[in-house]
Amino acid sequence: MIVLTVIAAAVFMANLDLWIVNVAFVAIGTSLSASLADVSWVLNAYAVTLAALLVPAGRLGDRVGHRKVFLGGVVVFTLASAACGLAPNLAVLVVARIAQAAGAAAQLPASLALLMAAVPAESRTNAARSWSAIGAVAAVCGPVIGGLLVTLDWRWVFVVNLPIGIAALAVGLRVLPHPAPRSREPIPDLAGAALLVAAVASLTGALVEAPGWGWTSGRTIGLLAAGVVGSALFLWRSMRHAHPLVELHLLRVRRFAIANAGTVAFSAAFAIMLLSNSLWCQAVWHYSPLRTGLAMAPGPLMVPFVTAWSARLVLRVGLGPLTAVGSALFALGLVWRIAAATATPDYLRDLLPSMLIGGAGVGLALSSFIAAGATALPTERSATASGTVNSGRQIASALGVAVLITILGAAGGTVARYDAGWWVGVGLSVVAGAIGLGLGRGGPRTVSPRSPREALAAARD
Repeated sequence: MIVLTVIAAAVFMANLDLWIVNVAFVAIGTSLSASLADVSWVLNAYAVTLAALLVPAGRLGDRVGHRKVFLGGVVVFTLASAACGLAPNLAVLVVARIAQAAGAAAQLPASLALLMAAVPAESRTNAARSWSAIGAVAAVCGPVIGGLLVTLDWRWVFVVNLPIGIAALAVGLRVLPHPAPRSREPIPDLAGAALLVAAVASLTGALVEAPGWGWTSGRTIGLLAAGVVGSALFLWRSMRHAHPLVELHLLRVRRFAIANAGTVAFSAAFAIMLLSNSLWCQAVWHYSPLRTGLAMAPGPLMVPFVTAWSARLVLRVGLGPLTAVGSALFALGLVWRIAAATATPDYLRDLLPSMLIGGAGVGLALSSFIAAGATALPTERSATASGTVNSGRQIASALGVAVLITILGAAGGTVARYDAGWWVGVGLSVVAGAIGLGLGRGGPRTVSPRSPREALAAARD
């Protein structure tokens, strides 16, 4: 139980910081004299770096031991959090967020591998769903905790990580298991990781800056071209490198490919929902950060209950129907906002029902998508599986944020523009649900043949 507590604390902390700054957006921009587009890099620099480093960090854990990588990640993340809290300007804050992402990348895949090593084989699917639920709870709790801390000062949204990190390190050194490393596991293509960062950063940069620069300006076209070329080069290296960052052949495992595609679509919609609701409450309804966080609290309260309740349904109806129903509920929550939202605050008729419906959707869909991906490959590849799934999740989050900022414009957006952003979220949710149906009604299965090649062949069958 203590092992699970340490892992949960670190996973919660790493996921929390991906989202906690949503409520602090306005305060950070005001304090550092930065525009909405510029402040978006506090989110996107973290998400893009995390996406690029998750797989190398997971593979490093396979090679030197997940315990070492996990505890090292806690140290880096904690120190970077202190740097974020002390940042004198936006540039330093973004650099510190990149360091934070490196620490989070070390923690997340290793934490799942440690968890899988600590539970019996028959409990691994629900353990993976619980692990993903921690991330979902952290994501939707971010606005609540952020609202409380921004009331003191926006820097507290980063300083809060220090006691959690120190406690996790102190207890983890004593209680975490020592699963045997695979000493011959190669480190993936780091140049490919750099290409991925450059490609996603270029695409998000073009989307974020285009409203100010103009869609036909040389800078916008240049960034878009760099994003396309970088993406093509990344795929080219992934197909030809001996140890690519993303093992494209794993996507021939049908269940793994479906889980990744569904996670990407749903995560982009989720990012749009979370940031738009935070900005709406502060920019349109003129709520304080604390009131904004409390207004969004019902969503997080739904996630753990729905996730726990649906655990019994996994073997009865399968992950496919759960992801489809969850995605449909999430889309319905956004449609409710489109129908009910006005510039005049009406919390009980507008935001509250939307958060309750959407929170139920997150509890069903996101945890099921991630569990499907984490259990689609053999147990010895769990770190690689979780790293790949979560990389896609972070890239989708960064692109979702960039699309929303583009739609809202530099001034923060009108009601019609928020509606447009929510319609994009609805479309992405519908796509995620359709993809999720491909997982079928069958429950998760454990694949454990005698060799990794046999394991992957069995998973494809």
